[in-house]
Amino acid sequence: MHVGDTTVLQKVRRGTNPPRHITLIDPAKQSPDIAAQRAMVAVESGSKMIFVGGSTDTPDTIVHGTCQAIQEAFELRMFAASQDPDGNESNWDIPVVLFPGGAHALSPAADAITFMMLMNSTKREFLVGEQIRGAPYLQKFGVEALPTGYVVCAPGGRVGEVGAAELIQPTDVDLVHAYALCAKMYGFSILYLEAGSGASTPVHPDLIRKAREVEDLTLVVGGGLRTPADVHAAVEAGADWVVTGTITEDAGSMDELRQRLKGLTHACTGK
Repeated sequence: MHVGDTTVLQKVRRGTNPPRHITLIDPAKQSPDIAAQRAMVAVESGSKMIFVGGSTDTPDTIVHGTCQAIQEAFELRMFAASQDPDGNESNWDIPVVLFPGGAHALSPAADAITFMMLMNSTKREFLVGEQIRGAPYLQKFGVEALPTGYVVCAPGGRVGEVGAAELIQPTDVDLVHAYALCAKMYGFSILYLEAGSGASTPVHPDLIRKAREVEDLTLVVGGGLRTPADVHAAVEAGADWVVTGTITEDAGSMDELRQRLKGLTHACTGK
């Protein structure tokens, strides 16, 4: 999907006041058509970006089918807006970004990818191995890389287990600050603090606040954000973007999904 003359990274880094919301869609959890419907509801409810990914073993064919379906849905909505005198095409100029479990979960239909180093992993595979495998394909596809330092915090969930992460504990404020400094010195544009998909608790606000002290990093926080109060706490602590996925996956209908997402997105902006 064409996202104008602005790169996705520029969209990620600019205007993070007020903070913004990302809806994470796991392609393993629904068909591409349902994923596209959910993505449209997310945008209508105030999400400013769609992440596609999550499950570690989802094959690229499913990831690609999901990205393609979402892009086609957005393009149709953008076209409809262009034909409506009161429509606003820019409302559908929403990046679709890969949030991959590994180099197997790529798609040329995505606008960008969170090109991540799992910084507190004890496995070379997640520090640089998967990245080396995926880089040639991303260059071939023309998918924009978003340089991201990815740090898994307690409780960590499945990503902490699979990624063999030395989890950042709520009291490890000096350590998370060191990771943020390291990310900046590596030249990463984004620092992603992750509590784990479906985590029982989100990243502790003290960790967010300490990471926020490092300038020139866009701070993304995800995992365990179940309520508007959780989202508000992350934003108050300094998150530029918040990511939610699990809390919306079990919505019984699109109307219920819309209601849940509006509560979360409003908690970002305070509106």
